[in-house]
Amino acid sequence: MSYFSIFILALALSIDACVVSFSYGLKYEKERIKNSLLLSVFTGFFQGIMPVVGYLLTNTVKIYIQPYAGLIVFLIFSYLGFKFVIEAFKPIEKKDLCISLKCLFLIGIATSIDAFSSGITLSLYGNRIIKPAMLIALITFINSNIGFYTGGKLKLLPSKYLEIFSGLLLIFLAVKALF
Repeated sequence: MSYFSIFILALALSIDACVVSFSYGLKYEKERIKNSLLLSVFTGFFQGIMPVVGYLLTNTVKIYIQPYAGLIVFLIFSYLGFKFVIEAFKPIEKKDLCISLKCLFLIGIATSIDAFSSGITLSLYGNRIIKPAMLIALITFINSNIGFYTGGKLKLLPSKYLEIFSGLLLIFLAVKALF
């Protein structure tokens, strides 16, 4: 997988963290720098770690699934892409937002579960994992900060458009995997 494709993947994966941070940016008026950095560090860290976990686990069974790599990548990215698009149209549940370390840990995991699949994909493509994982973490860190700070300024922008866009990016990568 080319670094351009990995960059596109990182953008798509970071949208969940961006949307969560956007929601937090809407609510938190005090300690904005601290809260933004906490969210960004946790989401970026987990987005960087989960592909490594997926990559390492895939390497144990890679010999058996390598002949089907293109199809597996297509199915994973298609699933994730359509999931993002479908979830964009679901009603948003109102929840109290918490910024404790426990909540940040759970947010980090919840926003990075999809990144686990990207590690599988990178393994099947024969990529090394460290640089892509670092790029995914960095892009997520940046987008999480952007989401937080724009949350207070762009209260009228529906986050569903970001989710649809990221879903379409993943579907594009899925189709590209077949060729």
